[in-house]
Amino acid sequence: MSTNISDTVRNAAVDAVVALIDEPGGAGAGTGTMEIRTGTQPGGGPGATATGALLATLTFGTTAFGAAAAGVATAAAITSDTNVAGTNAAGYARIKDGSGTALIDMKVGLTGDATAQLTFDSVSFIAGGTCAINSLTCTCADSV
Repeated sequence: MSTNISDTVRNAAVDAVVALIDEPGGAGAGTGTMEIRTGTQPGGGPGATATGALLATLTFGTTAFGAAAAGVATAAAITSDTNVAGTNAAGYARIKDGSGTALIDMKVGLTGDATAQLTFDSVSFIAGGTCAINSLTCTCADSV
């Protein structure tokens, strides 16, 4: 039998996670970032030293996400990186809070890759190019 989670609990969980991106000092106080890196996620999660070359750094809005509804929060506009640092394949992304503390690592893949948490039409980044994210959500499932 599965465990079912109410929308109230799902919304609270998602809102708590995405509020951390705005830290330090509470919602709206910081400007979180997302780094796109080569290679695979480091063992040990976001607390481990980042691996791979940094390709791009995108910046979240002052308040990174809107309030969750039905267990889903949608990111506000994310500022693109208009000068990608190198030519290489993206492997993972790391989200950091406003003070630079790593919070979330996620696999990067091609659109349609069910194993990736962040997908792009192409994972081949070109030095001097632009990296943009058109939409991003954080979701808490309704059952486990």
